Amino acid sequence: MLKSLDMTELERISLGKVVVGYEDERQLAQFIDALPSIGFALVEDEGQQTVEMIKVAAIELFYHGNNANSLIRNSDHLSERTGMPYHQLSRVFSEQTGTTLEKYIILLKIERVKELLSYKDLTLSEISYQMGYSSVQYLSNQFKQVTDVTPKQFKEGKGGGRIPLDRLI
Repeated sequence: MLKSLDMTELERISLGKVVVGYEDERQLAQFIDALPSIGFALVEDEGQQTVEMIKVAAIELFYHGNNANSLIRNSDHLSERTGMPYHQLSRVFSEQTGTTLEKYIILLKIERVKELLSYKDLTLSEISYQMGYSSVQYLSNQFKQVTDVTPKQFKEGKGGGRIPLDRLI
């Protein structure tokens, strides 16, 4: 389907956002219709757009090395990236998803910990530090609470596997 589209008007694709310059409404409609076939979904609802911005900013925290063990608080990073006060982000996120923003951030962190454990390059102590946990014990307790297995058990292949980030909530 995309081969038949004029992609010259595609200006930019980034995590969570596509910018196109189609002026012809027919071409724009074709492009929008083709998005699901390449793994994208169009988000038109303002609340859902805010949720997607929050998710992108949260993923940056733990997957792109922007903030995992930084002194910058998660709430400050999310507010800065979205341009909205944290209390508003938290409210919109909860209303739209039925899950608190704090719980989503914990789930996201645990998925990143699972990824790091599966590489077997880092010790649990190094992972704990990299992910901003105050101690290995705190990481282990939170990991077990979320996954029902300890980090050691997960590393040994027990328990469930990783969850795709778009299916966390």
